[in-house]
This record gives sequence, structure tokens and C-alpha cells, in this order.
Amino acid sequence: MPRRFQYTQLDVFSDRLFDGNPLAVVIDADGLDTDTMQRIARWTNLSETAFLLTPTQPHADYRVRIFTTRQELPFAGHPSVGSAYVAIESGKVRIGKRSLVQECTAGLLPVWVDGESASRIIHVQAPSATIGRCDEAFANRVAGALHTIVDAAAMRKVDNGPVWIVCDLNEAGAVRTLSPDLRAIAAICEHVPAVGVCVFGRERNSNTAMAVRAFCPADGMPEDPVTGSANAAIAAYLQETNGLAAYGQRYRASQGREVGRNGLVEVNVDIATSAITIGGACVIGVHGELRLN
Repeated sequence: MPRRFQYTQLDVFSDRLFDGNPLAVVIDADGLDTDTMQRIARWTNLSETAFLLTPTQPHADYRVRIFTTRQELPFAGHPSVGSAYVAIESGKVRIGKRSLVQECTAGLLPVWVDGESASRIIHVQAPSATIGRCDEAFANRVAGALHTIVDAAAMRKVDNGPVWIVCDLNEAGAVRTLSPDLRAIAAICEHVPAVGVCVFGRERNSNTAMAVRAFCPADGMPEDPVTGSANAAIAAYLQETNGLAAYGQRYRASQGREVGRNGLVEVNVDIATSAITIGGACVIGVHGELRLN
């Protein structure tokens, strides 16, 4: 007899379908083992698939495990935002509750909810980041793969669950016109190892402060449409390099236009605690049943 699981697919970091980053969420997934979760993630063929589980920690509202098509991640931004949204929509968390706790492999993460229904914005606190410098040889290799100029001073390795190679390209125009060598980026990320290379630059005449792109070819995603953990890594980079003044403690990042999306990420940095939150809207496109023999 087949096992049946509620299954939802939604767009994260957008309130319009097809503009955000798609996420698959399997609800009440406690009966699934790790191998089956990984097989489901390969089958959905999305950048990430999340599995909602019963929490094991007394203060957690729900638990989530996050898989790419290749591996499990301790934390990822758009699956965390989307999982919180689905937990509320599916009744796993009481509607109207504003302060939640997500349990994931990276630990217990605070979640805040603003608004209701279609106007609901989910904010998730990212894990604390570990930041490492890059030497000139490595920076030159990354710059060559990106087909642009970026030196070691404008580059960091940021570990906030996944590892990101973060590059400041200064201007949004330089970000949006990139045409990188994805095979070279994949080779770099496999060697580090890192989930991807993310780049950012300042918007000058826009309702957003920053343009962001994230390349993850080693994980089967040439360019990720909208990436929460990369945006959190960029905020950590800005704190580390005293670059936050150019953007402010609260700013909005634009990501995804180059792949036909229009994602918006709300970023907040608490100067007193160094806590970084990323947030955005969600919209559900599919809700049904997953049947496993």
C-alpha cells in the first residue's frame, strides 16, 4: 500500500508565482529516511527540497531537513523561509503566531512573521557566519572564472551553514552583465568545497539597494534564482569589511532577473548582536499528495 504525504510547491522571495525561487516541501515527513529524502530531492530537480518533521527540541515549533539534488544542507535561506510559510499554511504552526523557532541541522533559528495570508513576510535568522580571507592566487582563479576583475580584498569565504565565495563587484551593472565560466566555477567549488560563488553590487537608481547573483553549478544549479543564505553571507561580508554603511542596517536586495525571475530579499543586520535575518514573501503554486510505493 503506498505511503501518502502532503506535498507543496511554492515560490519564495516573491508574492507572484514564477518570480521567486521554487521550493518543494514534503509535510509530515517523519517516516522518510535520509536516502529517500535525497531521492525525492533528485526527483523534484529543484535547487532545494525541504521536509517538515516533528521537532526534537522542546522550544522548536517545527523541524526541517533541506536537500539539494546532491546533498543535505545544514541551512539554506529560501527553504527556511518557505518551510515556515508552509508550516503555518498547513496548520503545523498556529496562524497568528508571530515568533517561531525553526529546528534544523544548523541548530535552532528564530523566525518572525509579519502580516497575514498573501501579505505574510517570513524573516529567518541565519546561523552565525565564519569568515575567511582569500589569497591572491585563489582570487585570480575566481575572477578568471567570473570573467571579471575582483581582487582578494573584495572576496571572502563565508560559512553560514553552506560555504559561499562572496565577491563585491561594487556596481550592479557589473553584476548584471556577468557571463561566467560555469565549468570553472564548478571546479573551484568542488575544490574548496563551497556551494557556490555569489556576487553583488550597489544599485544607484532603483527601489532596491543591491543586485545579487549566485552561481552553484557544482550542485546542479548553474544560477540560483534567489538565494537566502547567499544574501545572508553578503551581509556578513559587509559587516566584516565595514561596508554596511553604504547599504544600511536594513536593505532590500534584487536577485533573479538574469534568469527570468524578480526575487526580493529583505535583509536586516542587528549591529548590537551581529544577527542577520533574511526575509521575503511566498506564494503557493501546487498543493497535492506525494505517493510512495
